[in-house]
Amino acid sequence: MPQPDPNTPFEFTSSHLALDFANTADYRAGECMKDRLTDYPRLLEWGIGSATINQETGDRLLRLSRESPGTAQATLRRALHLREAIFQLFSAVANRRGVPGSSLAVLNAAARQASEHSQLEHANRRFLWRWVEPESSLDAMLWPVSRAAVDLLASEEVAFVRHCASENCDWLFLDTSKNHRRRWCDMKVCGNRDKARRYYRRQKAG
Repeated sequence: MPQPDPNTPFEFTSSHLALDFANTADYRAGECMKDRLTDYPRLLEWGIGSATINQETGDRLLRLSRESPGTAQATLRRALHLREAIFQLFSAVANRRGVPGSSLAVLNAAARQASEHSQLEHANRRFLWRWVEPESSLDAMLWPVSRAAVDLLASEEVAFVRHCASENCDWLFLDTSKNHRRRWCDMKVCGNRDKARRYYRRQKAG
């Protein structure tokens, strides 16, 4: 499977493509939500960074988006709608709440659309899925995301979807640690920040 570009400005720390996509927004519960997918070029940038599309396809789609700005804007709206549906679904799973039916309907619709753009091929004694003509579809980066989301929901690994334990972070991640005791979306960021906060509280109390 292609790996995310280490030089991308986006973060891929969740250990799962669909959760990385959900994590392109911060602070959903507050009034200062930070959205990293601010326009269609940024969505393309995420697609290239996540390796759901390659650079050549991204360049082609950027040209198409400039020729059809209205279609590109509509694609961005669908992407954000899908992202929030994925976040709501996995947030419900992580917190053992009831699954929102409207979010599941959005994901199912996206997965059905993605399936229309894929075909099974046989090469090197293996069968594999291939995306058909992604360079001509502005939403091509969303196809692998929706498939990854439904595959995770239908797998036993869904039991290991977690919310970051930081009080200032609502990111999701897949706990692939040996003992399934991972608490942070990123130990270098939220983990260290929380440790520093607890150390400060102990020092103040002492």
